Amino acid sequence: MPTHVIEARDLVKNYGEVTALHGLSIAVAPGTVFGLLGPNGAGKSTTVKILTTLTRPDTGSAEVAGIDVLRKPDAVRRAIGCVAQKPGFDPEATGRENLMLQGRLHGLRNLKARCAELLDRFDLTEAADRLARTYSGGMRRKLDLAIGLVHRPRVLFLDEPTTGLDPQARAELWSEIGRLAVDEGVTVLLTTHYLEEADRLASQLAIVDHGRVVATGSPEQLKSSLRGDTITVELTDEPVEMIVTDALSRVAGITGIGIDGRTVRARAESGSAALPAVLAALDTAGVPVGSATVARPSLDDVYLRHAGRAFRALEEQELVP
Repeated sequence: MPTHVIEARDLVKNYGEVTALHGLSIAVAPGTVFGLLGPNGAGKSTTVKILTTLTRPDTGSAEVAGIDVLRKPDAVRRAIGCVAQKPGFDPEATGRENLMLQGRLHGLRNLKARCAELLDRFDLTEAADRLARTYSGGMRRKLDLAIGLVHRPRVLFLDEPTTGLDPQARAELWSEIGRLAVDEGVTVLLTTHYLEEADRLASQLAIVDHGRVVATGSPEQLKSSLRGDTITVELTDEPVEMIVTDALSRVAGITGIGIDGRTVRARAESGSAALPAVLAALDTAGVPVGSATVARPSLDDVYLRHAGRAFRALEEQELVP
């Protein structure tokens, strides 16, 4: 078995004056779910486009399934499956017809049996002969995933596969993605901006910010690298950062002070023991507090440490019209 099924080295990609990738490098072991975690605009989709031969880097190199993506793009396409953010099926064809068409494009034999197998696996058998445009959001993503798997690819790329799904549909898709790596040995590269999704599915993560990988490791390794607890304080008013920082820096055992809008985060070996002193220091400094919590480190804390800003705050900004 090769050490890595996907390798990208120093990828740089510019779109006019905008640099999407700044020397991004990743390495993905076989039979694993590898997550690219980052907010919208971090460079995740551009990375997938390069690895799936849909665009070329300005500089750098990459191999997928041991094949150079620049020198042998056709061979790469035969070895991979890809589920993009937008639906890839024909809405005016049935689910079965969509699968049959994809199978014919790959020149598959025993195609009817393979389509029946996938329809059953994704619980689409009863809806197989309905037009795909009548499917629910969860059913559409299942059909997209089935289309990406019809030719039994060695590597599967999933670009934001659960965006817009309700919690139940998302959980069902998570189960299927996990089974691919564990039961079938498919190597999955998953891009996501959902912290919970990355934490649950990925055995290895690369946290991406502004086109660069800022941290790599398993979710547990990344969280464990932050010792102690996270104290999060929500202020009632926009703070004067210097006053807050000065007040908290005087509290024994407090480190990693960060301020994002009205949210103040800090670290302590024992958060519950340090919290009363934190609240007292803010009160003395005349900083009104709305709420405070203590928790073990999360991927949001990891992102804050390596990227310098909170991941959840970035995602909330994306939702503002």
